[in-house]
Amino acid sequence: MKKGRLLTVCLGLMLLLVGIVTGCSNQSSASSDGKSDKLTIVFYPNESAKNFSASREELKKQLHEATGKKVEIQTTTDYNVAIEAISSGKAQLAFMGADGYIQAHHQNAKVQPLLIQSGEDGTEKGASYRSYLMVPKDKVDAYKSGSDFNIDKIKGEKISFVSSSSTSGFAVPTDEIQKHFKLKNKDELSEGGKFFDKVLYGNSHPGSAVNLLKGDVDVAAFDDIDLAPFMDVSEGSYDKVGSTFKVKADADAPFTDYRGKEVVSISVLPVQNGPLVVNTKAMSDKDRKAIEDKFTSKDVTENDKLFGKEGSKTATLWQKKSAKTTLLKVTDKWYKPTHELVGK
Repeated sequence: MKKGRLLTVCLGLMLLLVGIVTGCSNQSSASSDGKSDKLTIVFYPNESAKNFSASREELKKQLHEATGKKVEIQTTTDYNVAIEAISSGKAQLAFMGADGYIQAHHQNAKVQPLLIQSGEDGTEKGASYRSYLMVPKDKVDAYKSGSDFNIDKIKGEKISFVSSSSTSGFAVPTDEIQKHFKLKNKDELSEGGKFFDKVLYGNSHPGSAVNLLKGDVDVAAFDDIDLAPFMDVSEGSYDKVGSTFKVKADADAPFTDYRGKEVVSISVLPVQNGPLVVNTKAMSDKDRKAIEDKFTSKDVTENDKLFGKEGSKTATLWQKKSAKTTLLKVTDKWYKPTHELVGK
């Protein structure tokens, strides 16, 4: 055999072997159902905070036990990053609010709610939390008419929202403001110089609260579940207008400089619990069913790293509001009220 042909044959054999090895490698990196051999779960900025790290890691562990797959956590500093990740399929799972879910579903109908935290009786009834408009306690009298509280004075003031993609930190409070002031739409509420003198965004519920506590705004929107590790109700109750919330004496960052400061709720509104969301195109039915089964079992619902007791300083992804609190399977149909609220 001529030297040139021998080299050609040897090169061909080498390429064939490389192809076989590469093919085996590619087969080993994909699961038998054609989906990825790993799962990525993305979190909103609130649950991306350091104080949620232990709860996130426990969730990662439980997802691995359910599916046998490697699990990667993606934290964010922007709601829209999480929405894009789940809608594009870069993440198979997302921990998000109702508004963000609906935006992602609107972008990609394959994005569906998987599980929600139940109400106190273990059913969908009462599966909600609270959205507030808060003001400093030393200025609360300006928002009263006799013994009643109202939001008449907020027009022309400085306000902080969480994010334009936040359910409880934007969609719900702006819906109330629009109805109260009989506005044609919400457009003028999203930026300063129109209805409000100034509009800030905290990018998280703690961030919005801090904007109020440090005096950058007159009123702020945020929810109860994300502030529970940092604030206690010192007068009134979580669901009562006019209640006083006090920053805990041992509150962690970003509240360390505001310990003992007080704010008062001038509006309290219910919000549908946010879902654990799945991109059904990017995840197999087998894995989805395994996660449903695992996360509706006591391995998860009795796990204090995932379900913290109400009022606990330790931040957890869900709250054990009663002995019956659990996770429930849910469909897009359940979110009809929020679909109508955000107009999608």
